[in-house]
Amino acid sequence: MKIATYNVNGVNGRLPVLLRWLEESKPDVVCLQELKAPQEKFPEQAIKDAGYNCIWHGQKSWNGVAILSRKHAIEEVCRALPGDPEDLHSRYIEAKIDGITIGCLYLPNGNPAPGPKLDYKMAWFKRLTAHAKDLLSRGEPTILTGDYNVMPTELDVYKPEKWVDDALFRPEVREAFHTLVAQGWTDALRKLHPGEKIYTFWDYFRNAFGRDAGLRIDHFLLSSHFDKKLKSAGVDKYVRGWEKSSDHAPVWIEI
Repeated sequence: MKIATYNVNGVNGRLPVLLRWLEESKPDVVCLQELKAPQEKFPEQAIKDAGYNCIWHGQKSWNGVAILSRKHAIEEVCRALPGDPEDLHSRYIEAKIDGITIGCLYLPNGNPAPGPKLDYKMAWFKRLTAHAKDLLSRGEPTILTGDYNVMPTELDVYKPEKWVDDALFRPEVREAFHTLVAQGWTDALRKLHPGEKIYTFWDYFRNAFGRDAGLRIDHFLLSSHFDKKLKSAGVDKYVRGWEKSSDHAPVWIEI
């Protein structure tokens, strides 16, 4: 089974890119972030015509998450991260597919930091960590994937010295990520590529993609059920070079 995550940065504006990648890569399950579309504007028919079932949680202009499945039925579990009923951001959706619980997430950016946006990010991280612990306690195969908006180590960022005060790289943000992983999750890309420079995001400015000045902020966290089942993992970097592409590239694992 091939599972992918992709921050599409606007599902309608970049629909031709998404459909081309789906056709060429043929992942079995896809988690999308930053739909930037209200619920009724999600391109459901185009996704179905591409051969995918889908569930989504939209929001006008911002956020938005979706899960697509090519072969298996999608059993929706929830479409909000537990812990704050007043949080109306569309940042989390969870489903069961072929016996696997899959959480698709879009963690807050947190900038400018310090400030209320960083406070919201840290509170969201705390809720995610609590929910992740609950998921592990159930003893079921589970994957938490998406745009975490955090570079875990200096290896995950071009020129880390320039990012020390950024909400994607501040010590407390990285510590929150490591605390989450320490519950018993495996960072799939780092397990298979422990010392390799791997990026999943390149800004649109200053020829970042051409210079390979990137960040690794899109992650797969796997429960221990996949310790011996993870076969490969990678980034479809070439997609970032397509015309009118997202500033993220698709990330994938095979189990």
